[in-house]
Amino acid sequence: MYDTIKLLFEICLFKKKPQDLPYSVFLLGLMSGIYVAVRVLMLSMHFDSLGVLMQIAVDLVLVFGCVWLMLYLARKLGRFCQVLSAVLGTDALISFFAIPGIATMELGHGGLAVFLLVLSLIVWHWAITGHIISNALEKSLSFSLGLAFLYLFGTYQVMAFLFPEVAGVK
Repeated sequence: MYDTIKLLFEICLFKKKPQDLPYSVFLLGLMSGIYVAVRVLMLSMHFDSLGVLMQIAVDLVLVFGCVWLMLYLARKLGRFCQVLSAVLGTDALISFFAIPGIATMELGHGGLAVFLLVLSLIVWHWAITGHIISNALEKSLSFSLGLAFLYLFGTYQVMAFLFPEVAGVK
């Protein structure tokens, strides 16, 4: 487990690629479980249990579906387990480190410094996702950052449409 966490940190630091993760359905299941656990921690600060479960279910469908579609269109489905494990694992790491900042903002404390910290984690998450896509699809980083932006923005839009309370719409 330590080696996997170390690999995920190295992916977050742009030193490793998703292909460096072992091809393992067990690892994919483990990363999915950790991803869900971190999401539950984040979402339960603001939403009830049913809302959290519904949002996580939709979120998982979106993540699995987007990764599968990207790899399918690039004819690289053989990388699905590794790429999805990298996406879920790095997202869980970044989200875990964002929890204190999000909790502070949820309580109405922290001000500009906490906001900038959380914003920098969001930008870092976008860059990591672009890095993963770039290596998975063997495309340029600029193309992959654009695709990562579309993926992140698109999933946010779907979540905001299905769950208006996520976007702060009453």
